[in-house]
Amino acid sequence: MAAATAMHFGQFSSGSDMAPDWTMKEVSTGTTIMAVEYDGGVVIGADSRTTTGAYIANRVTDKLTPIHDRIFCCRSGSAADTQAIADVVTYQLGFHSIELDEAPLVQTAANLFKASCYRYREELMAGIIVAGWDKRRGGQVYTVPVGGMLVRQPVSIGGSGSTYIYGYMDSNYKPNMTKDQCLRLVSGALSLAMERDGSSGGVVRLAAISETGVDRQVILGNQLPKWSTA
Repeated sequence: MAAATAMHFGQFSSGSDMAPDWTMKEVSTGTTIMAVEYDGGVVIGADSRTTTGAYIANRVTDKLTPIHDRIFCCRSGSAADTQAIADVVTYQLGFHSIELDEAPLVQTAANLFKASCYRYREELMAGIIVAGWDKRRGGQVYTVPVGGMLVRQPVSIGGSGSTYIYGYMDSNYKPNMTKDQCLRLVSGALSLAMERDGSSGGVVRLAAISETGVDRQVILGNQLPKWSTA
């Protein structure tokens, strides 16, 4: 382990005699994120690995970002870009809620994300999943991919690890799943993606959002579902 570490830090960039390559790379949430609607709410989940190139900058990142009491977003892309957009939308939605004197709609939050992502589509690299519950439409999942499109979907996956689990989701997602079924689906899909994707890893963070509030869980690495390779 020590030898491998020494070798890694010995790889310096061509533009500097002092700094290793990874210090010049953008911090990225190359990741696996997902959200699933169920009758009465939504389940969201993400891994916890943040990378700068091939270097793991943070292995316990919380990518489930609260935007309002019952509205969350999952972030993928540039860590700085997604954090900045989430902060802006949180600020805007807070004022909107004060003006309404009631909780904002999930669709409103999604539209705010869409507006920022589209307006700065040339400058930012941000893929967002917005999920939450409101009294008008219940549990909702909205996808805002890079470029600023907006679409509502009953299930959404994103990030670099999502490419490995499209088949798993096609086979295992069914309409009208229960909360417990969605929790098992999300944890299983994330663990599969973390096994294959080098930019996904760490722990699995889950949240179930409904009228009663937000129920958050953390599944440690040694507690993740095991998959046979035989």
